[in-house]
Amino acid sequence: MLFVATAEAGDEEMRHRIKEHQKDRPSDWSTLEVTSHVGSQICQQIGRAQVVIVDCITLLVNNIFGPHREQATPPLDVSLLELKLTAEISELIECMNQTNASFIMVTNEVGTGLVPVNQLGRLYRDLLGKANQMLAEMADEVYLMVAGLPVLIKP
Repeated sequence: MLFVATAEAGDEEMRHRIKEHQKDRPSDWSTLEVTSHVGSQICQQIGRAQVVIVDCITLLVNNIFGPHREQATPPLDVSLLELKLTAEISELIECMNQTNASFIMVTNEVGTGLVPVNQLGRLYRDLLGKANQMLAEMADEVYLMVAGLPVLIKP
Protein backbone atom coordinates (compact mmCIF):
# COMPACT_ATOMS: atom_id res chain seq x y z
CA MET A 1 0.00 0.00 0.00
CA LEU A 2 1.28 3.44 -0.93
CA PHE A 3 -0.44 6.39 0.73
CA VAL A 4 0.10 9.68 -1.10
CA ALA A 5 -0.52 12.77 1.03
CA THR A 6 -0.85 16.06 -0.84
CA ALA A 7 -1.39 18.42 2.11
CA GLU A 8 0.91 21.37 2.55
CA ALA A 9 1.63 22.49 6.11
CA GLY A 10 1.10 26.21 5.66
CA ASP A 11 0.41 26.97 9.31
CA GLU A 12 0.61 25.43 12.77
CA GLU A 13 -2.94 24.05 12.74
CA MET A 14 -2.31 22.24 9.44
CA ARG A 15 1.00 20.86 10.73
CA HIS A 16 -0.94 19.43 13.69
CA ARG A 17 -3.56 17.89 11.37
CA ILE A 18 -0.84 16.28 9.26
CA LYS A 19 0.86 14.80 12.34
CA GLU A 20 -2.48 13.34 13.51
CA HIS A 21 -3.09 11.78 10.09
CA GLN A 22 0.43 10.34 10.09
CA LYS A 23 -0.18 8.71 13.49
CA ASP A 24 -3.48 7.21 12.29
CA ARG A 25 -1.99 5.43 9.26
CA PRO A 26 -1.13 1.73 9.56
CA SER A 27 2.59 1.20 10.11
CA ASP A 28 2.89 -1.19 7.15
CA TRP A 29 1.80 1.50 4.65
CA SER A 30 4.44 3.38 2.70
CA THR A 31 3.82 7.11 2.65
CA LEU A 32 4.72 9.65 0.01
CA GLU A 33 4.17 13.28 0.95
CA VAL A 34 4.17 15.40 -2.20
CA THR A 35 2.48 18.68 -3.12
CA SER A 36 3.00 18.75 -6.89
CA HIS A 37 4.06 16.52 -9.78
CA VAL A 38 2.22 13.75 -7.97
CA GLY A 39 2.09 11.40 -10.95
CA SER A 40 5.82 11.37 -11.60
CA GLN A 41 6.56 11.09 -7.87
CA ILE A 42 4.24 8.08 -7.53
CA CYS A 43 5.78 6.36 -10.56
CA GLN A 44 9.25 6.82 -8.99
CA GLN A 45 8.18 5.63 -5.51
CA ILE A 46 5.51 2.99 -6.19
CA GLY A 47 7.81 0.01 -5.74
CA ARG A 48 5.71 -3.14 -5.26
CA ALA A 49 2.58 -1.36 -4.07
CA GLN A 50 -0.59 -2.89 -5.49
CA VAL A 51 -2.85 -0.15 -4.13
CA VAL A 52 -2.22 3.60 -4.14
CA ILE A 53 -4.40 6.00 -2.15
CA VAL A 54 -4.12 9.65 -3.16
CA ASP A 55 -5.44 11.90 -0.38
CA CYS A 56 -6.45 14.27 -1.70
CA ILE A 57 -7.15 15.87 -5.07
CA THR A 58 -8.85 18.82 -3.34
CA LEU A 59 -5.60 19.78 -1.63
CA LEU A 60 -3.58 19.08 -4.77
CA VAL A 61 -5.68 21.61 -6.66
CA ASN A 62 -5.27 24.00 -3.73
CA ASN A 63 -1.49 23.62 -4.06
CA ILE A 64 -1.69 24.76 -7.69
CA PHE A 65 -3.40 27.93 -6.46
CA GLY A 66 -0.71 28.57 -3.80
CA PRO A 67 1.23 31.33 -5.55
CA HIS A 68 -2.03 33.10 -6.48
CA ARG A 69 -3.73 33.15 -3.04
CA GLU A 70 -2.55 36.64 -2.16
CA GLN A 71 -3.52 38.10 -5.51
CA ALA A 72 -6.45 40.20 -4.36
CA THR A 73 -7.14 42.12 -7.55
CA PRO A 74 -7.92 40.80 -11.01
CA PRO A 75 -6.85 39.87 -13.51
CA LEU A 76 -5.91 36.35 -12.49
CA ASP A 77 -4.10 34.40 -15.15
CA VAL A 78 -6.93 31.89 -15.52
CA SER A 79 -5.41 30.19 -18.57
CA LEU A 80 -2.15 29.59 -16.68
CA LEU A 81 -4.00 28.01 -13.73
CA GLU A 82 -6.04 25.83 -16.09
CA LEU A 83 -2.87 24.75 -17.88
CA LYS A 84 -1.13 23.88 -14.59
CA LEU A 85 -4.17 21.91 -13.41
CA THR A 86 -4.54 19.98 -16.65
CA ALA A 87 -0.82 19.14 -16.67
CA GLU A 88 -0.89 17.96 -13.04
CA ILE A 89 -3.95 15.72 -13.48
CA SER A 90 -2.78 14.43 -16.87
CA GLU A 91 0.55 13.45 -15.31
CA LEU A 92 -1.31 11.58 -12.57
CA ILE A 93 -3.51 9.78 -15.12
CA GLU A 94 -0.43 8.85 -17.16
CA CYS A 95 1.15 7.32 -14.07
CA MET A 96 -2.04 5.38 -13.34
CA ASN A 97 -2.00 4.01 -16.88
CA GLN A 98 1.68 2.96 -16.59
CA THR A 99 1.26 0.85 -13.46
CA ASN A 100 -0.68 -2.27 -12.54
CA ALA A 101 -1.70 -0.86 -9.17
CA SER A 102 -5.25 0.03 -8.22
CA PHE A 103 -5.71 3.71 -7.40
CA ILE A 104 -8.13 5.20 -4.90
CA MET A 105 -8.59 8.94 -5.26
CA VAL A 106 -9.99 10.98 -2.40
CA THR A 107 -11.54 14.29 -3.41
CA ASN A 108 -14.35 16.63 -2.50
CA GLU A 109 -17.36 17.76 -4.47
CA VAL A 110 -17.49 21.51 -3.89
CA GLY A 111 -19.74 22.44 -6.81
CA THR A 112 -22.99 21.59 -5.05
CA GLY A 113 -22.79 24.33 -2.43
CA LEU A 114 -23.02 28.08 -2.51
CA VAL A 115 -21.36 29.99 -5.31
CA PRO A 116 -18.10 31.39 -3.90
CA VAL A 117 -18.11 35.12 -3.26
CA ASN A 118 -14.88 35.93 -5.15
CA GLN A 119 -13.21 35.12 -8.44
CA LEU A 120 -10.47 32.96 -6.94
CA GLY A 121 -13.04 30.86 -5.04
CA ARG A 122 -15.19 30.38 -8.14
CA LEU A 123 -12.15 29.46 -10.22
CA TYR A 124 -11.02 26.97 -7.57
CA ARG A 125 -14.47 25.35 -7.55
CA ASP A 126 -14.48 25.12 -11.35
CA LEU A 127 -10.95 23.72 -11.65
CA LEU A 128 -11.51 21.16 -8.90
CA GLY A 129 -14.62 20.12 -10.83
CA LYS A 130 -12.51 19.75 -13.97
CA ALA A 131 -9.92 17.65 -12.11
CA ASN A 132 -12.68 15.43 -10.69
CA GLN A 133 -14.20 15.02 -14.16
CA MET A 134 -10.86 14.07 -15.71
CA LEU A 135 -10.25 11.43 -13.05
CA ALA A 136 -13.84 10.13 -13.05
CA GLU A 137 -13.77 9.74 -16.82
CA MET A 138 -10.93 7.22 -16.67
CA ALA A 139 -12.01 5.53 -13.43
CA ASP A 140 -13.75 2.17 -13.39
CA GLU A 141 -15.78 3.11 -10.31
CA VAL A 142 -16.81 6.42 -8.78
CA TYR A 143 -18.54 6.83 -5.43
CA LEU A 144 -19.98 9.90 -3.74
CA MET A 145 -19.94 9.71 0.02
CA VAL A 146 -23.07 11.17 1.62
CA ALA A 147 -23.31 11.16 5.41
CA GLY A 148 -20.69 8.40 5.46
CA LEU A 149 -22.65 6.24 3.01
CA PRO A 150 -21.24 5.38 -0.42
CA VAL A 151 -23.46 6.20 -3.38
CA LEU A 152 -22.37 4.52 -6.61
CA ILE A 153 -22.02 7.07 -9.43
CA LYS A 154 -20.14 4.98 -12.02
CA PRO A 155 -20.63 2.45 -13.59
